[in-house]
Amino acid sequence: MNALLVRTTLALVLGLAGSAGAHADEVLVAVAANFAAPMARLADDFKASTGHTLKLASGATGKFYSQIVAGGPFEVLLSADDETPQRLIREGHAVAGSAFTYAVGQLVLWSATPGLVDAQGAVLASGRFQKLAIANPKTAPYGRAAMEVLAARGLTAVLSPKLVTGESVAQAYQFVATGNAELGFVALSQVSVPGKALVGSMWRVPAALHTPIRQDAVLLKAGAGKPAAAALLQWLRSEPVQAVIRSYGYERG
Repeated sequence: MNALLVRTTLALVLGLAGSAGAHADEVLVAVAANFAAPMARLADDFKASTGHTLKLASGATGKFYSQIVAGGPFEVLLSADDETPQRLIREGHAVAGSAFTYAVGQLVLWSATPGLVDAQGAVLASGRFQKLAIANPKTAPYGRAAMEVLAARGLTAVLSPKLVTGESVAQAYQFVATGNAELGFVALSQVSVPGKALVGSMWRVPAALHTPIRQDAVLLKAGAGKPAAAALLQWLRSEPVQAVIRSYGYERG
């Protein structure tokens, strides 16, 4: 679906603006780093459709968990996993029954250098690089998935000395983009942008090599009873919005 058609459909199907004027509000959303670009693109559509405004903060899911538990003001979490939202519900920081999968992420091995990464990821065992960037596996689900891939390929020990660890998958991407690492495990959404040609080379990691990256949204206690937060969660489930999300390389949950 092309961008113009998606935007037109969003306006038609989700046209809630007629009643939004008197009730417009702002919702503070914690967004997993891998989903920052799609969510930034969708923010204007959300405002046009509902009258509500999104205030976005992006970062590592594990960092957001710590901030929310410490009393951070976020009202909705768009997590990079499905475990953190359930943990927040169990611990009383999120609303029971509000979590759902808004996207399933795709892990890729990427290099800014054309031709360096082959279609099977054999470069990992080739010794043709000095640094491999990953997100922190302790706080970022894409980092955990990357370590699972290395384990599945039997490369954990040999590649551990070459790892450059970023706080989030966004920082792992920056390490590769700036040349501080020749390769990096990042999200497909970061390197395959709709309407733009791929820069460099990549390997789409087979799903069988790591735990599925199911990314769940959840209503946090700070957003309970807030119309803007409820509207966002409903809006994310809609087919026009899901079409935009899929255009960035995600799958539907």
